[in-house]
Amino acid sequence: MGQTQQTTQNDPEIDVKALQDMYKKFVIECPSGVLFIHEFKRFFGVDPTGEISEYAEGMFRAFDKNGDNTIDFLEFVAALNLVFRGDLEHKLRWSFKVYDKDANGYVDRTELKAIVDSIYSLKKTSSKREPGGVLLSVDEVCDRILTTVDVDGDCHITLDEFIEGAQRDPWIMTMLHLDMNPYGWVMEQRRKSAHF
Repeated sequence: MGQTQQTTQNDPEIDVKALQDMYKKFVIECPSGVLFIHEFKRFFGVDPTGEISEYAEGMFRAFDKNGDNTIDFLEFVAALNLVFRGDLEHKLRWSFKVYDKDANGYVDRTELKAIVDSIYSLKKTSSKREPGGVLLSVDEVCDRILTTVDVDGDCHITLDEFIEGAQRDPWIMTMLHLDMNPYGWVMEQRRKSAHF
């Protein structure tokens, strides 16, 4: 087994003012005390039919700890704490929940392809350029991730395989960087939203 690669994000801590602003917005927009998916998208200024809508839906599922299709303020704060302060393994666990759309405990090729498509859309590119200048298609990226991470070769990536593979292989970590940095996504959406 290779040396475990510990990648740390230099995520700035969320400041008190930003947290207060988010709380005020939560209370104003959600007087019922819960966020539904359409409110979650509006909260972060996400177009319901735009290219980042699917990514936002994955984030919503990951934030919704009890699976009731709503996010209460405690779930919201817990998720933001993870997003802003979590260690690498916690962020990997969170990312896995975003990838595992049907919550069956593993990521299959279809789910992997959907998230890589979303990452490419968010990065505004249809392919990922390798250091040597080679362009990879979404299918090639999925193949490489499955080959590297799916240890038992069953075409399903378990949580353990996902965590170990991402920590072991810098290319995987780089490829999944957007999803590994939910802080950046949240802050970008926060800046885009005129409500903050």
